[in-house]
Amino acid sequence: MTSRGRRKVETPMVLSTSPRSRAHLRLVSPADAGTAPRYGGDADRRLAAILAAEDVAEEHGLSAHIRTTCYVHRCWVHQCISDPLHVLVVTGHRWCRRCDRTVEVEVDEAAPGSVELHCDGCGVPPDTVANREVLQSCRTSLSAMHGGEASTLYVVPDS
Repeated sequence: MTSRGRRKVETPMVLSTSPRSRAHLRLVSPADAGTAPRYGGDADRRLAAILAAEDVAEEHGLSAHIRTTCYVHRCWVHQCISDPLHVLVVTGHRWCRRCDRTVEVEVDEAAPGSVELHCDGCGVPPDTVANREVLQSCRTSLSAMHGGEASTLYVVPDS
């Protein structure tokens, strides 16, 4: 209450951020990797370009959970998805909520490639939004790896 007997009404703090504009976007090319110092020394220039593009795309709204590359391991996500670092219990990525254990990932890199998830605990394939994101990221990663010099679908803002 205030000194005049009126009740002080507190308005809740609302954080409002609008998504960044995707105007002026373009396709990424292997040449773009040279502009990212973090990946400048990577031998696979196409992978480096996509790593750099996904870093920028993440700043512009791309979900980190659907990347096709891993900025920590500097490789295609399907190549390191079995690393314990990629188990996210809170979000359910590579996690079976039915039996509270890590979901295993089987990747076959031979073209066209395949990815499967399974739980050794309950034997039931984990069909959650988070685990579908894991599958989609890995399948897209496999496809991108086999794509050779083809343009990628990732876009980065023009400088």
